[in-house]
Amino acid sequence: MLELKNISFRVDEDGQTKDIIQNINLTIPDSKIVVVTGPNGGGKSTLARLIAGIEKPLEGQIIFKGQDITELGITERANLGISFAFQQPVRFKGITVYDLLKIASGKTVSFGEACNLLSFVGLCARDYIRREVNSSLSGGELKRIEIATILARGGELAIFDEPEAGIDLWSFQNLIEVFENLRRKIEKSSIIIISHQERILNIADEIIVLKDGRIDKKGPREEILPQLIGTSSMVSYCRQDI
Repeated sequence: MLELKNISFRVDEDGQTKDIIQNINLTIPDSKIVVVTGPNGGGKSTLARLIAGIEKPLEGQIIFKGQDITELGITERANLGISFAFQQPVRFKGITVYDLLKIASGKTVSFGEACNLLSFVGLCARDYIRREVNSSLSGGELKRIEIATILARGGELAIFDEPEAGIDLWSFQNLIEVFENLRRKIEKSSIIIISHQERILNIADEIIVLKDGRIDKKGPREEILPQLIGTSSMVSYCRQDI
């Protein structure tokens, strides 16, 4: 379980202080997919970075599995079981997909295990296992490989920051299928997805709407999604197309 207690974060812009996250209290339960949505500039990606340890809150506490991790860095949080997937996955010239999966796992990964991970995310292992993680891969391919690295790592919490960014409509539909499979696969693990997309909201267990750095709405998908669909809020919160 992840708990955020009175979390605040602000930045200095042109000599002025701007509040990005304001006094957020939030609990992410185990074994759930939680989608965080809301208008642009509402603080969604900042919230994801705070949980991952890329940024540190100016106020409040972050508790993970009963431990205060507020002052811990990215690597320490990763070792505790927190994974983070960027909007634009990093390319690694000279490193093969198989090498990347082994590095991500932090342990020995057999060739067969690596192939199974790629198959799970919808990639033909034979075509990808020896390829370099470089510019020859499309955005959709990189997103799937990144998800495979998170699966290789394991852990209790995976964070995806706008996974739909930079991929085409066909790749996006395949990405939805991967998340649906991942939802069936998770046991005690939780997934946080930052997204505007209604199709991603549709696979959530819970939806959090973040607006102006504050929680505007929060609850089960069945309760929150109908409040967004068909309203003017839906236009600003959830883009329908890639």
